[in-house]
Amino acid sequence: MVKVANDPPLPEGDLPAAGRVVDPEPEVSGISLRLIAGLAATAHGVVRADARRLDVSVDSTTQLRSALRDAAGGARLTHRLVLADAAALADQDGDAATLREVVAALDAAGAAGLVVSGTSGTVLAALVAAAESTGLPLIDVPLDHIATFTTEVLSAILEHQTAILRRLEDADRALVQIVLAGGSLDDLCEQVVGFLDGAAMVTTTDGRVIARAGSQRELDHALSLECFDRTGRLLTEAEPMGPRPDGPTANRSAVRIVAGHLDHGVLMAFCSHRHLTVDDVRLLERAATVAALAITKDQAVSAVESKYRAEFLRDALAGRAGSPVDAVAHASSLGWDIDRPMVVVVAETDEDDDRSSRDADEVRFLQQRFARAWTHAVAVRDSRSPVMGFSREVVALIGVPAEAETDQVMRIVGEYVRVVRGDGGGGRRSFSAGVSRPIRSVAGLPHAYDEALSAVTVGRQMHGDGALTHVDGLGIYRLLALIPDGADLRRFVTESLRELATDDSPEYAGLRQTLSILIDTNMNVAETARLLFFHYNTLRYRIGKLEKILGPFTTDPDLRLTLALALKIHQMRGI
Repeated sequence: MVKVANDPPLPEGDLPAAGRVVDPEPEVSGISLRLIAGLAATAHGVVRADARRLDVSVDSTTQLRSALRDAAGGARLTHRLVLADAAALADQDGDAATLREVVAALDAAGAAGLVVSGTSGTVLAALVAAAESTGLPLIDVPLDHIATFTTEVLSAILEHQTAILRRLEDADRALVQIVLAGGSLDDLCEQVVGFLDGAAMVTTTDGRVIARAGSQRELDHALSLECFDRTGRLLTEAEPMGPRPDGPTANRSAVRIVAGHLDHGVLMAFCSHRHLTVDDVRLLERAATVAALAITKDQAVSAVESKYRAEFLRDALAGRAGSPVDAVAHASSLGWDIDRPMVVVVAETDEDDDRSSRDADEVRFLQQRFARAWTHAVAVRDSRSPVMGFSREVVALIGVPAEAETDQVMRIVGEYVRVVRGDGGGGRRSFSAGVSRPIRSVAGLPHAYDEALSAVTVGRQMHGDGALTHVDGLGIYRLLALIPDGADLRRFVTESLRELATDDSPEYAGLRQTLSILIDTNMNVAETARLLFFHYNTLRYRIGKLEKILGPFTTDPDLRLTLALALKIHQMRGI
């Protein structure tokens, strides 16, 4: 049976709870057991270990008695090298069964390895057999060399940890200096690359890259990894944070940028030619703390600037920004160019924040993040285009070619929408967007803004969440959207479509579809049959059934117009 040293009891409250990890994660890593095995070889020792177990890190040594006591109390012996001389082993009675229990207890507690000295014969044989059974690395050092060996191991650990701490302190000073000097997140990434090599990136919480540094080769390698989607968004929802075990993803690591209870994004390092160590990750964590400071400072400054920018843009959209010359000059002082052909884009999240279960602070944070997503997407492609987030919407003035047709405008806006959406995931909220007709003067902003508002509102009613709608695509829906959704509108639909206004029968939806296509094809029966994949006689039967319900719409153009409007309202309002 394993014997634990009978030391004085610990004060109450310091007793380790069973199963609790007592050893904290070391501030810095130690040296590898492989290096210690090399030192043992020079001391005429014998190393018995699987090669894969030699890559473990060792940051301290402990005597066998202390190790067994800690293990019995529930502590982990991770990263600790256990030392045992003949006297310590004699305390365990020296029989094979007990020694097997000792080795098994050390291995179960996560010890890096066991160093023995002054043993031979049956004791050593029992230890070797137990080590081979459990896989715990065993190092046998001659008694006359153990003192030198132990000193060399401790010196190597101390030198390594001193160098790592000095590296972390140098990184702290350099990174903090960047913030104090007013440097950007790109400058911070550049400094991280200087310490870690490879590439570094800062992303938002949903994975949009907002800063990066590194050689082009390293950046290209990073962006080719599976952790990025096809739009270049980091898949933050799937990417683990912190240190990683050796494997296919060990050449990159990510840490969160957190200030207080707010999550500002992710700092990630990549290296194509080596694995990132635990010490590299700790340096990355310190850089993330500095990044949080830089982001918080930038947000404070941006909040003040945004107030004035938002007030001006709101005035311009309402036609209160003064003469066109004054408005253009004021916009230019804010870094915007509005003296060119533009379209107004209004983007709104599809979630109804008034009925949301989220608290007010979370809703405000999500809206700010949505606005930042648009700001970043537009700034990368056209830094002088105005973009502002208001309480319920984001408004962007997007430059377009002077003679751009609707299709070209929608391709341009669609690219911005694609970037903001990414491939979904990462906490991104679904949103719809409306696009105005192009304008060539600031004087046209109020009307264009109204068009974009109508497009986003009606587009969502027509096509559902996530719609991207140009005002020219609304057609008659623009007029229908002006009518309040009241009892009169519902009565009109019910009186016009009669029972087809309901879904009381499974066939009513199919009959509405048939009626809609008949009207769209100007009562062309052959074309309608082709579109619906119906036999001609089947369609004639359906037409007869529709006329029994609705009246002679095939010969009455006024009735057809009434039915067409009722179908549009039914589709748009879901009545």
